[in-house]
Amino acid sequence: MRSKLVLGLLAALGLTAAVIAFAGEPFAVTPSQLYGPLFVRVQMASLRPGNDNFVDDIPKAPPVVIMQRYRAAKPSSRAALLRFIADNFTFPARVHTPPIPADRTLAAHIARVWPLLTRAAIVPPAYSSLLSVPKPYVVPGGAFQEFYYWDSYFTMLGLIPDGHMDLAHDLVDDFSYLIETYGHIPNGARTFYLSRSQPPVYYLMVGLLSPDPAKAWARHLGDLEREYAFWMQGAGLRPGEARRNVVAMPDGSLLNRYWDDRDTPRDEGYRNDVLTARASAMPPAQIYRDIRAAAESGWDFSSRWFGDRQHMRTIRTTDIVPADLNSLLYGLEEAIARGCQEKHDAACEQAFDGHAHRRQAAMDHYLWDAKGGYFTDYDWRAGKRTDELSAATLYPLFVGLATAEQAAHVTALVRARLLQGGGVVTTTIHSGQQWDAPNGWAPLQWIAVRGLARYGDDALAHEIAGRWVATVRRVYANTGKIFEKYDVERALPGGGGEYPVQDGFGWTNGVTRGLLQVYPDLRAAASR
Repeated sequence: MRSKLVLGLLAALGLTAAVIAFAGEPFAVTPSQLYGPLFVRVQMASLRPGNDNFVDDIPKAPPVVIMQRYRAAKPSSRAALLRFIADNFTFPARVHTPPIPADRTLAAHIARVWPLLTRAAIVPPAYSSLLSVPKPYVVPGGAFQEFYYWDSYFTMLGLIPDGHMDLAHDLVDDFSYLIETYGHIPNGARTFYLSRSQPPVYYLMVGLLSPDPAKAWARHLGDLEREYAFWMQGAGLRPGEARRNVVAMPDGSLLNRYWDDRDTPRDEGYRNDVLTARASAMPPAQIYRDIRAAAESGWDFSSRWFGDRQHMRTIRTTDIVPADLNSLLYGLEEAIARGCQEKHDAACEQAFDGHAHRRQAAMDHYLWDAKGGYFTDYDWRAGKRTDELSAATLYPLFVGLATAEQAAHVTALVRARLLQGGGVVTTTIHSGQQWDAPNGWAPLQWIAVRGLARYGDDALAHEIAGRWVATVRRVYANTGKIFEKYDVERALPGGGGEYPVQDGFGWTNGVTRGLLQVYPDLRAAASR
């Protein structure tokens, strides 16, 4: 029934099912498809400051009716367009964390914020871009009032020690529902995110649900295998070919890249994408695809994806075989193997152990820079490593695929070049993008701390944790807020990128609380 209704709507808008076909649910229509010329005009006019985006608006009437009104009204001025939007759409209220009394500790603030960031499962309003899920979930905060895929794992790191294991189970159930409904976990819970995913951390989320992760993986084995199948669409490639997320390396081994099924401007970043394409010498469709692929990486945006290391107009994400993505997929392969072992499925266990072993060997060959002593990304079109040092070099340690010798080299380089006064910096390049210096991000601190500890460098792991907690505490003491990113060179709220720094903030709360759980001695510093 729903499919017939939506097809009728598309026909009324002058569209066909073929226009909106993409991997995932073909009837989850996006705002750009629903509102066509109105959408383009609103986005290009940049009507609202900051990150308050038209794509989140809730229509007061069916889109067909709104478009009829738009064609009849022909609002010519900016003021008239604003009035039209106000008359026909409702902008959802933002929930911000209120200022906290100065005597409240950092840990107490985090515990207090969880209920403010939790949303009940609801059926989204008609024609809203929001996706429905069956269980309560946690949003990052600030302008982000839907949940995001990889954010949610790092958020769970704080939910569990704060006594919210039930909510952790709910989050896993929601992501399981998304896999079963759409065949993958989208970037976030909006229709316009369905054409891509985000770093595959579902197996890590599942692993948090039991003292024995293998038992949890066995219980969720079907969904783990479904997610793996999504990332590995592209079998049968010849060396030097790529399809979707899969790249066949020169020796025939398979590694992965970030990808998006669409090659149009992002709904949520339409104006920025159009302006970037105009400034680039590359075909617009390729620019749009690479921008979207960078959004799948979670590192949106970073010099890692730029041909000249500085400018968005040189973005080439789909040319890059990244160290972090392939490390997580190695972890997923190992998780499936251990889940199969728990279920006494020897054939499955052997198959996925083989996948993991082959990925490890390919990463060692293509992504390990023996001369520099670190893992880096590989440009498969150019046939060479990018040689950029970033915090992604710590992912192979986090998942346990590095050798002891490789880990020792990475540890020395992290201490010499990535460790700053406030934690680990994202890259060594100052490009003005948010996933570059001087910013540090909560998930990367967790990856660094747990990766280093896994290889026995407890001292550096503790030092990074301490510097990060001190940074978060200092900024909290000065502002009463916790932010999504920090300038770890100066211990300030982070900057750069497409939108103002947001407060809340789910994964910073989760990682900081998780580090306090791992290192109880840091609680004293967090209480001052």
